[in-house]
Amino acid sequence: MAIQRMDHVSIVVDDLEAAVSFFAELGMELEGEAPIEGPSVDRLNGLDGVRADIAMMRTPDGHGRVELTRFRSPAAVSAEPPAAPPNTLGLRSIMFAVDDIEDVVARLRTRGAELVGELTRYEDSYQLCYVRGPAGVIVALAEQLN
Repeated sequence: MAIQRMDHVSIVVDDLEAAVSFFAELGMELEGEAPIEGPSVDRLNGLDGVRADIAMMRTPDGHGRVELTRFRSPAAVSAEPPAAPPNTLGLRSIMFAVDDIEDVVARLRTRGAELVGELTRYEDSYQLCYVRGPAGVIVALAEQLN
């Protein structure tokens, strides 16, 4: 086998505290925070003088993680419009299964999230929606129906 597991998804943000707050409101737990810099970090990123702060968030079941990264130097750059639509090429969304989607959306709205489209029902299986989260990342939410 080529891989052992998917370890985490990384999101570059401009406001680390707000991003941690957003994902905590979603129900993730802060696993740890650390400053990251040095020659090996420069080589890994293919950039000179990398100084960043990261926060690792963990899902309650312990199986999923999101790494939030704020670059202090070099400054982060935008590769696309901040409100890129769901059909933009590249990584567009990260999905979470939730218990009460309407409650989650309401709580995330207090952290600046906005619905991308509408909260919709897919057959008799799921309630689904996309919300725009930190750094314009689309966070997909799914509530399985009985």
